[in-house]
Amino acid sequence: MHRPFAILAAMCTFALPGQAHEFWIAPERYQVSEGEGVVAAFRNGEELEGSSLSYVPARAARYDMIVGGETYPVPVRIGDNPAFRVEGLPDGLLTIVHETSDALVTYREKDGRSGWERFLGFAEHKDFPDAEAEHLARGLPQEGITERYRRYAKALVAVGSGMGEDRATGLRTEIVALANPYTDALAGGLPVRVLLEGEPRADAQVELFARAPDGSVEVTLHRTDASGVAMLPVAPGHEYLADAVTLLPVEEGAADGAMWETLWAALTFAVPGA
Repeated sequence: MHRPFAILAAMCTFALPGQAHEFWIAPERYQVSEGEGVVAAFRNGEELEGSSLSYVPARAARYDMIVGGETYPVPVRIGDNPAFRVEGLPDGLLTIVHETSDALVTYREKDGRSGWERFLGFAEHKDFPDAEAEHLARGLPQEGITERYRRYAKALVAVGSGMGEDRATGLRTEIVALANPYTDALAGGLPVRVLLEGEPRADAQVELFARAPDGSVEVTLHRTDASGVAMLPVAPGHEYLADAVTLLPVEEGAADGAMWETLWAALTFAVPGA
């Protein structure tokens, strides 16, 4: 495939995920030796299976890495796939941070379900039971429902000892690990805090995707407490994606025609084998 066409195809793929598809950063390995290269891909799909997406500057609002407590732009070129390939990283916990630009999706009839049914199914799946009543109260149509979405993804990788801690990075919404999955005792689970506009998001649903060493994937649902903290059950040798979605109404007359806005926070990490 010629490179310009490949980049265009990647851009189109990036812009058109299904409404309930997750977006995450998937490292090839979550633990590497000091000085060894770290490779990670952008992925879009379901249950930790999905296509690998190229880096397209127009689709990236932010792309950083936190190394030794300092934030640096990721060295990347248009069309790179995997989108993260960095050599010579020092000992410690590496955090990869990526924020996409806005994209728009319209809920249309598919697989025998109307756009309205698909929207309500999405709202139910992501735990927004008042969406139907609010949509109707706003006098919005039940067909041609438009949603603006933006993704906020982070990944934690252990370089060498993996010592260090995750922290809030200033994303509009994000999931912050309150313990280090590579160095801390996790018998009681991994505590995470969900933030929205820098503040703890109470009573929020966190969807946890867990891939076992045999490749099987289990999905469980969890809730944050009043301080925005959820305790996620984890086990040695597993890979995890934690996902928290915010659904917000958009004021009438938005330039892009959006009726709703979704903000997707994702955090990927692994727990070392026993």
